[in-house]
Amino acid sequence: MSEFGLFQTVRPGGGRVEIAPDIRDRLLCGVLELEGVAVTQDTGAAQASEALGASLREIFTGRLPSKIPGLQEARALYKSFGVDPSRHRPSSEALLRRVLKGQSLYQISNVVDTCNLASLSFLLPIGMYDTGKLKGDVTLRVGEPGEEYPGIRKGPVHLEGRLGLFDLDGPFGSPTSDSARTCATDSTTGLLAVIMATPSYQRDRMDDNLGNFTHLFHQHCGAREIHRAVLGGTA
Repeated sequence: MSEFGLFQTVRPGGGRVEIAPDIRDRLLCGVLELEGVAVTQDTGAAQASEALGASLREIFTGRLPSKIPGLQEARALYKSFGVDPSRHRPSSEALLRRVLKGQSLYQISNVVDTCNLASLSFLLPIGMYDTGKLKGDVTLRVGEPGEEYPGIRKGPVHLEGRLGLFDLDGPFGSPTSDSARTCATDSTTGLLAVIMATPSYQRDRMDDNLGNFTHLFHQHCGAREIHRAVLGGTA
């Protein structure tokens, strides 16, 4: 595999998704683009999350997050960027903590609920973005001083020294929280999803995750996959 194919991919509509050179030794990610997304209030994905949550409670209740094998990957990713995962939770850990407390996940729409179901299944942080709101190339890199974005239903997400996603309009995502600017809404028809892990994560396993993500979105949102790539790691 060429270096281009290992660290960059060209989206169907043009523009690249790229891992910046200075973090290529710290990141592996799965990139997936979907079209034909139908946003509804269908509760199928939320019900599947409830069932998965019950199963996870049987397995993990009473165990510290640091002792749950499936969470080690996301926590290691955070530590590699100098972020304490006990203070700033990976999105996947935040979901698992909620279900282990016996709490239901927030129901937003079938699209958001399906992404949460996937993140809970893989225990990896997943960024999900409306492709119609992205501008130009997308780069995964470390944020510079002052770079931040408005989070969804929260204050600014600060990216200085942390892993973030950037397009021509600036920062719009991270392993912790998506942004208000590029989040899925009722008018969303296309999605870019990025599943994040460390370079030691197996590429074949990440590709399986992408396939499962597509299956879930086809089942619950009627979506079709139009592009996928695994970036980073070793060929």
